[in-house]
Amino acid sequence: MTGVPAFGSDNTDNNLILDEIVVRGEKESPREESLTIREVRESPARDIGEALKTVEGVSIVHKGAIANDVVIRGFQKDNINVFLDGERIHGACPSRMDPPAFHYDFAEVEQIKVIKGPYDLANPGGLGGVVEARSKKPKKGFGADVSVTGGSYDSVNASAVGSYGGEKFDGLLGYAYKFSRVPTSGDGKLITDIYPATSKNRYRDNDKDSTAYSINSAWTRLGFTPSENSRMEVGYSLQEALHVLYPFLLMDGTDDTTNRVNWSYTAAKVSPLLKEIRLQGYWNHITHLMSDKYRVSSLDIPHGYSMQTNADTMVYGAKINGTLAVGSGDLKTGIDYYNRNWNATNVRKMYMNYLPVRMIPDVSIGNLGLFGEYTIPLGETVKLTAGVRGDLAWAEADSSNSYVTPQNNSTDFKTVNANVQLTYTPLKGLETYVGFGRGSRTPDPQELYIDLPAIVMPGVVNPGQRGNTDLKATVNHQFDLGLKYNTETFFINGSFFYSDLSDYVNYYQASPTLKSYRNIDATMWGYEVGSQVALPRDFFLKGSLSYTWGDNDDTHAPLSEIPPLRGTVGVRYDDNLYFVEVAENLSSRQERVDRNLQEQSTAGYATTDIKGGFRFKALSVFAGVNNLLDKQYYNYLSYLRDPFASGAKVPENGRNYYITAQYTF
Repeated sequence: MTGVPAFGSDNTDNNLILDEIVVRGEKESPREESLTIREVRESPARDIGEALKTVEGVSIVHKGAIANDVVIRGFQKDNINVFLDGERIHGACPSRMDPPAFHYDFAEVEQIKVIKGPYDLANPGGLGGVVEARSKKPKKGFGADVSVTGGSYDSVNASAVGSYGGEKFDGLLGYAYKFSRVPTSGDGKLITDIYPATSKNRYRDNDKDSTAYSINSAWTRLGFTPSENSRMEVGYSLQEALHVLYPFLLMDGTDDTTNRVNWSYTAAKVSPLLKEIRLQGYWNHITHLMSDKYRVSSLDIPHGYSMQTNADTMVYGAKINGTLAVGSGDLKTGIDYYNRNWNATNVRKMYMNYLPVRMIPDVSIGNLGLFGEYTIPLGETVKLTAGVRGDLAWAEADSSNSYVTPQNNSTDFKTVNANVQLTYTPLKGLETYVGFGRGSRTPDPQELYIDLPAIVMPGVVNPGQRGNTDLKATVNHQFDLGLKYNTETFFINGSFFYSDLSDYVNYYQASPTLKSYRNIDATMWGYEVGSQVALPRDFFLKGSLSYTWGDNDDTHAPLSEIPPLRGTVGVRYDDNLYFVEVAENLSSRQERVDRNLQEQSTAGYATTDIKGGFRFKALSVFAGVNNLLDKQYYNYLSYLRDPFASGAKVPENGRNYYITAQYTF
C-alpha cells in the first residue's frame, strides 16, 4: 500500500490533501481505511487507539487518560488483530489497561491501515478486522525527526528519531516521552473525582490531582541490503509506563514494562515462479503491576495496598510467506506459528489476608496455521481473490487455579477460514467490491480459565469472574458490499456489512455475584460512509458516518457494547503552507443496551474541534483546541465491564488545547 508523505516533508508542488484524496481513491480497497502520520501529528491523540477513532467504523474503549482499546464495527478484544510490521502482541493486564496498540509509540509508525472484516488469511484470528501499523524506514543519508507537543494538563508528547541509510547498511534510533496530569471534564472536575465520599474506591487526596501517566519508549532498527532484491531487518523496542491512572477500575497501573524483538528477511524476484519470499521471527514480553495504592481503600494497610495484581505475558512466533506466479495470477501462501503465555496473580487483604489467587493460571496457547490466497484478473475490469486457511490451536493451564482448571486444564481447537472477494471497475475512478468471508478465533486464556472471587467494599460490589473451558471457537460468516469513487478532487467510500456469528463469546451475568462467558449466536450489521472534496480556493470538505447494529439471537435482545451512530463533518483551508480546520463530532444516543449486564443508555453529543498550522521548509507548527465549547459528555464504551470494574463512567475531556512543533531533515 502506498503511503502518504508525513506532514512537514518537502512537498511544494502538490497539495498534501489532494495527494491523500488520490491515494485513498486509487490505492485502497473499499474495505480498507488508512491513517497517515500527517493526520496523527495534527491531533492531540496520545496513542494509536485514540488516533484511529477518526476512521469510519472504528471506536475506542478507554478507562483513563491513555491506553485506548480499538473497536472495529463493534468487534473488540481478541476479535480483532493488532500488528506492527507483522508482529503479534497481547497485553498483560486482565482488565486491558494495556491493549496491544498501547505498546507502540507514534514516532515508530509511518502509516496505519485498518482492514474491516474476516479477510486477512495470513494470520489467525481477526474475525472482525485487522489494524496493521507500518514502522518508519531510514532514507538515504542522514535524517532526523524531532517533535514536541505540549498542552492542557501539563501534557508533553516528545520524540526524536535519527537515521542513516547507506548502500548496504542502514539504521534508526528513536526515543519518545509522554506525560500528563489528570484531565478535567466539561463540568470542571478532575476525571478522578467521580466517586462519592463514601466510596473506598475514590482517590486519596494527594493522588486525585497527580500524574495521569508517565511513559518512556526507546527503539532501534538495523537493516542490511545484500542485493537489489533482498533485505534483512532486526529491531528492538523498550517501553516503560509508570503511574498510569485508570479511574474506571478499582486499581491503577504502577509499572508496565515491554520488550519487543522483531526480525525479518525478504527476497524478491527469486525465480520466474517465486516472486517473493519473506521470513519473520518475533518475541515480546510484558510485565504489568497494578494496585489500589492511590485509593482510599489502601489507607492504613500494612502492605500499602489492599489489592494488587502482578501479571506478565510473552508471545513468540515465526512466519514463512511467499508469493508465487501461477498462471495469470498470484498465489500468496505461507505457514506460521505463535505461542502466547499469560499469567496473572491477584492478592487482596479482604480475601484470606493476601492469599494469592491465580486468576489467569499460567495459560499457554499455541497456534499453527497454513494459508493460500489466489488473485487473478478476469479481464481488464474484474479481479477475483479467493483463499482458505486452516489452524490447529491448543490451550493448557496450570492446575493451581482451583475452580476452573481441575475440570479441564487443556483443550484444543480446529478452525477453517476462507473468503471470496470480487472487485469490479466499470470505469476509471469507480470501483465496486463484494466479499464473502468466514473468520474464526479461539477463546482467549481469560475467557477459558480466569477465576477471581467477588469484591465487596462500601460503594462497590464487583462480581466474581469465572472462565468457561467448554467454550467453542467463534465463527463469523460475513457479507461485505462496497463502492468507491474518486477523481483528482473528490473521493467517496461507502461500505455495508452483515455478520452471522456462531458461538460468539458473550460476557454475561451468571448470578448476582458471578460473571462468566458463554457461546451464543449473534447478528451484527452496519455501514460506513466517508468522503473528501476539494473546493475552490484551497478549501476542503470532509465527512463520515458509521453505524453498527448487534443482536443476541439467543435472547432476542441487543448485543452488549455496540457503539451508537456517529459521524464527523469538517471544513479545511490548506494552501500547502498554512491550514485551518474546523470539525464537528456527532454521536447519537445509544438506547440499545444489554439489560443483563445492567447497561444504561448514554446520551448523544456534539463537540467542536478547531486546529491550524503552518509549515516552512523542514519546520511544521500546528495547534488546536478540542471540545471548544467545553461540553460534558460520555463515550458509550467508557465503562466496559472487565475484572476490577468500579461501575463508574468516566467522562470525556473538557476543553483542551495543544501545540506541536516538528522539525524534519
